[in-house]
Amino acid sequence: MYAGLKNTPCCLCGRDDTHTRIAVPPRALDLIENGGPIAWRDVVGTVTLRFCADDWGLVSDLAIDMDAHPLSRCNAAHVSLDLREDHEALLSATKAETDQTELEARLAREAEATLDAVDDPYNEERDVVEAVVVLRTLEELGVREVPSAGDAASPSAADDD
Repeated sequence: MYAGLKNTPCCLCGRDDTHTRIAVPPRALDLIENGGPIAWRDVVGTVTLRFCADDWGLVSDLAIDMDAHPLSRCNAAHVSLDLREDHEALLSATKAETDQTELEARLAREAEATLDAVDDPYNEERDVVEAVVVLRTLEELGVREVPSAGDAASPSAADDD
């Protein structure tokens, strides 16, 4: 069952003309402003965030230079997502909660692979920003352990070489 909008405005400022989009795990809704009422376990697939050109520069700097994410400033009313059908309402029966661990593990693997190949000419800035946002989100939510300083290179550490 579709619930979100496909042509969403910038999740930071609400401007309609967007420049770039990234996908984050459904659990990220817990970090997004006004995301609390949305049952992230009922989201099918990823949550898409769009940014206008002006805000994309800020998001990119935040992710690449500061190794952080902007989710607390994003508005859940401006995200795109799909919700599973309301099984309980249709059949008067209870359905088990959706297990998001496989999706989260896949997103983490893809993000790690992107950061491992940060110097690859086929990796775009958007890919690196999305990878940083996904990994920092999963770490902040306690889904993924924060690597020690010598375990993984952040995009900013790659610039120091």
